[in-house]
Amino acid sequence: MKQAISINVNGVDHHHEVEPRLLLVHYLRDLLGLTGTHVGCETSICGACSILLDGQAVKSCTMFAVQANGTNITTIEGLAANGKLHPVQEGFWEKHGLQCGYCTPGMIIAATQLIDRNPDPSRAEIRHGLEGNLCRCTGYQHIVEAVEYAAKKVAAGK
Repeated sequence: MKQAISINVNGVDHHHEVEPRLLLVHYLRDLLGLTGTHVGCETSICGACSILLDGQAVKSCTMFAVQANGTNITTIEGLAANGKLHPVQEGFWEKHGLQCGYCTPGMIIAATQLIDRNPDPSRAEIRHGLEGNLCRCTGYQHIVEAVEYAAKKVAAGK
């Protein structure tokens, strides 16, 4: 039996009837066409599926779409505004914080939450803030530098 849900995703209200077992990641990718949220491990270990749910980074592969009813979600596609990259997205570009790109959306979402909570994180705090996201390519140093770049840009009001 399908259930009606209403979710605001990237500033747009969406109303659908979904199976209660539909995972939020599949709702975003398959029903809304927002494929920037990646399906990785499907066990909440890798973080590739991370989104902001009411401002908090959550892993959408272990949450049902019906659990997100009435919430505001921001995906990687919703971070950029008016054709301008979000400072964290820009940091990943400028500091080479990505290689294959598979983990990148989840890393950027986690880093965005980190900077929202702590606008001047130390390297140790950045590493701790990204612990729930795995990358097999970069060795993390460029990712840490990308988050530092973004934090400085946000602090400067740019």
